[in-house]
Amino acid sequence: MKPITCILPYGPIDSTRRMVEQLSASPWVEEIYLLSEQEKETAIPPAKQKIVTSLRSTEGLRTLATLPHTPYTLLYIDPREIDWTTHALGRLLQVAEDSQAAMLYADHYTCAEGEIRTPHPTIDYQPGSLRDDFDFGPARLYRTDLLQEAVAEMDAAYSFAGLYDLRLRLSRKGTIFHLSEFLYTESPLQGLSSEERHFSYVDPRNRAAQLEMEAACTAHLRAIGGYLSPCDRQLEMDHEPFPYEASVIIPVRDREGTVADAIHSALRQETAFPYNVIVVDNHSTDGTTEVIHEIASTDARLIHLIPEHNDLGIGGCWNLAVHHAACGRYAIQLDSDDLYKDAHTV
Repeated sequence: MKPITCILPYGPIDSTRRMVEQLSASPWVEEIYLLSEQEKETAIPPAKQKIVTSLRSTEGLRTLATLPHTPYTLLYIDPREIDWTTHALGRLLQVAEDSQAAMLYADHYTCAEGEIRTPHPTIDYQPGSLRDDFDFGPARLYRTDLLQEAVAEMDAAYSFAGLYDLRLRLSRKGTIFHLSEFLYTESPLQGLSSEERHFSYVDPRNRAAQLEMEAACTAHLRAIGGYLSPCDRQLEMDHEPFPYEASVIIPVRDREGTVADAIHSALRQETAFPYNVIVVDNHSTDGTTEVIHEIASTDARLIHLIPEHNDLGIGGCWNLAVHHAACGRYAIQLDSDDLYKDAHTV
């Protein structure tokens, strides 16, 4: 038996046929499965069709986990055409054997229609990596036994967070390994139907999806002993006196043409409480410093700070402002190119 079972979405016929032909010619691929929400009329042998509701649902993963009988499972996640370089699957398999990783992913190239192929390196996965949109690329190789074990342990039925749940569970069972070699080229598929887009894609603005991701992450943190229960401690906001109720903080560097408008828009706010504006001028080299100084000379609510050090970024400028004696009880950051357009905003 060859060591890899390949599972990929059934997309546009021409692209899918090319991928099946390449995979079936590989000396490392035993079986190929094409996933879709409904049976497709056109068969692409030797690939077998399988009905799955969604690649990213728990139900879909439970169906998917029953398919492979090989040591490794290669899963295509996104609607992309993948073209492996010569011996790439063999190289991926070699690293999988040596590392015994639970999941592997690799660097790759991207090539849109009519464009030059460009490198797409990915970053290393760390044990504490929790973001649900971590870029693994569209192809992932799993150890089948750990994949099936993780899916069998799933105790929540997610519609969107199934793959995220799987990745977090696998990270507790073994290494998630980044192979920093460019092993394939990915190209966007042309002519995707709405069904095919829905099959693989989760809109990050989907509130239901985000709630599921949060639930999966919380369960993972509980499993690794990293969960902190909610704290109902009340903050003592009156513990120390503040000269102002609020401060508008504007970190700025070389914004001579916009900083005055930003400052004036903040100073024009109508409030029932005292507030000020703190501008952190990060060693501007144009006329920004002079503009701020002129405004500060006519309005005492404007605090003009120039850091002692010249290596501060946005975060460092923010920290300088909030630790200043004139900073208010609440702090609001305003970009030097932004304007407060409505009164009472502060």
